Amino acid sequence: MRGNTAAMETLTERAALMRESMQKTQSITDNMVAILGSFDRRLSALETAMRPTQAQFFPYLRAHENIDKTLKTAEPILAQFDLARKAEAKILRGPHEDLESYLEAVDQLRSIIRFFGGNKGLKSSIGVINQANNLLNKAIFKLEEEFRQLLTSYSKPVEPDRLFDCLPNSMRPSTGSPGPGDGEANLKKTEHQNKSMETVVYNLPTLIPPRLLPLLHDMAMQMIQAGHQQQLSDIYREARSSAVEQTLRKLGVERLGKEDVQKMPWEVLEAKIGNWIHFMRISVKLLFAGEKKVCDEIFEGHDDLKDQYFAEVTGNSVSVLLSFGEAIAKSKRSPEKLFVLLDMYEIMRELKPEMEIIFRSKFCGEMRESSLVLTKRLALTAQETFGDFEEAVDKDATKTAVLDGTVHPLTSYVINYVKFLFDYHSTLLQLFKEFGNGDAEEQLASITTRIMQALQSNLDGKSKQYKDPALTQLFLMNNIHYIVRSVRRSEAKDLLGDDWVQIHRRVVQQHANQYKRIAWSKILQCLSVQGLQSGGSGSFGDNGSTAGVSRSNVKDRFKNFNFLFEEIHQRQSQWTVPDSELRESLRLAVAEVLLPAYRSFIRRFGPLIEGGRNPQKYIRYSPEDLERMLAEFFEGKTWNEQKR
Repeated sequence: MRGNTAAMETLTERAALMRESMQKTQSITDNMVAILGSFDRRLSALETAMRPTQAQFFPYLRAHENIDKTLKTAEPILAQFDLARKAEAKILRGPHEDLESYLEAVDQLRSIIRFFGGNKGLKSSIGVINQANNLLNKAIFKLEEEFRQLLTSYSKPVEPDRLFDCLPNSMRPSTGSPGPGDGEANLKKTEHQNKSMETVVYNLPTLIPPRLLPLLHDMAMQMIQAGHQQQLSDIYREARSSAVEQTLRKLGVERLGKEDVQKMPWEVLEAKIGNWIHFMRISVKLLFAGEKKVCDEIFEGHDDLKDQYFAEVTGNSVSVLLSFGEAIAKSKRSPEKLFVLLDMYEIMRELKPEMEIIFRSKFCGEMRESSLVLTKRLALTAQETFGDFEEAVDKDATKTAVLDGTVHPLTSYVINYVKFLFDYHSTLLQLFKEFGNGDAEEQLASITTRIMQALQSNLDGKSKQYKDPALTQLFLMNNIHYIVRSVRRSEAKDLLGDDWVQIHRRVVQQHANQYKRIAWSKILQCLSVQGLQSGGSGSFGDNGSTAGVSRSNVKDRFKNFNFLFEEIHQRQSQWTVPDSELRESLRLAVAEVLLPAYRSFIRRFGPLIEGGRNPQKYIRYSPEDLERMLAEFFEGKTWNEQKR
């Protein structure tokens, strides 16, 4: 019995000591003291009740069992109060010094609330729960401020050089930032890049140190559990959207509308378009992809929230980027814009898979739709610009004639334009497929043929500006030859076909023959034997006799030949045949007709002149002189150069 009494005394002392310890806390201590007081009263009553029956064995055993049960019931409750005291101390110190310990304390508070919520039979459970909830609310507000401070301090804009270092080597600008045209220069290699895209590696930039992400995740989860989603959204959007937008501004992205674009000189606009293409690739493949990774890690386990927050962070930046593309697509069309439109169309198609993955959630639906709309609009504008080009070539009204009959600037412009188009061969085919209007290859061949026809039609009109019909033929010969040679050396040959090439080679030869006939028929008549006899109707015998030939007529023939040849030499030395092979071929064709006729004429009728006075007055040139002078034709020499 003494043992039992001693046990009761020990329990009483322990309750008294615990009561004294709990006085150091406020409301929680009072609640615990009340519960312990209840235990004390129950034990005192038990001791009083047992005194009359101390001699009875079985009551003693029952009393001993009750004491054990009471002790077992009290121990977990006492443990919860001990946890509450420790958690409160951590909460009061704040999260800044030891964030991980602070988060543990918040979890402990939630555990205490759950414990007493399940033991509502205890008199002071409601009070304990209220006190713990109040402390938990304070803890969450402190945690919210810590989350804001930590996220903001590490949400700094990424410097352009860091982004460039994440690009594949072939796409990095040569200088620290993309100057005018740098982006465009990179994108001119898009066809090649697309073919080897499997080997291209992009390294995502580190936007937030990896060691912080688990802590930010745990803090975010506590805020979400406390129902602070809106506060969390505001904090996250403010910090991260600011970082993304500042990064793009540092990179050179600016919001430009249709009016801004219309006012810009073409050279400035072309450079901005080239840079925009570069910025789009960096933004989607690096910046937005990196931002998605950060958002997914911080809000892991809450798919809807992480998708919503990511959309809020990137929405404005995506809008700024796409608005420039929209402005270009809606701006006034012009032939020179076709290639930049194709470049823009290419980058949008290249980025389409990433856009669909990164912005796949329902919260990003508007961004995905805007991207698709821009891609379609660029395709449509490019196709319309292509059609405009055919019409522009046909109706080009340039009045400036090339005085020397060389290749017209329109011809070189159109041919270079068409050749450049074939750098975009696959893109053009995709462009035609975009609208599903029949076989894309046939469409491309058809429009290329029509452009060539429009060019030739325009050249025919320009050739009529020449007063000299021989120069008209030379001009057409030069230009058609340039077209044929350029087509043969480009992919256009496969599209237009060998028949087209052969037909136009014959056209070149026809113009060359016409030139010879028009330019040299009159002078060749001077070397004809007809009309030289004094009667004007005789012919020469087989032996080449000059009997009955009027010396005066022969002199006139030589005088006329000299005058005509000098005039032709002076004029046609200023004309130009830019292709060296064609130039030599034409000179040879003239020489093959002129020189034999001249030699024959001199051989037959030269003696009639050489026997008289001043033969050099009439026979000014030897066949060798003519051959030397023919070598000066079509060189584009000025009159002063000829005199020297």
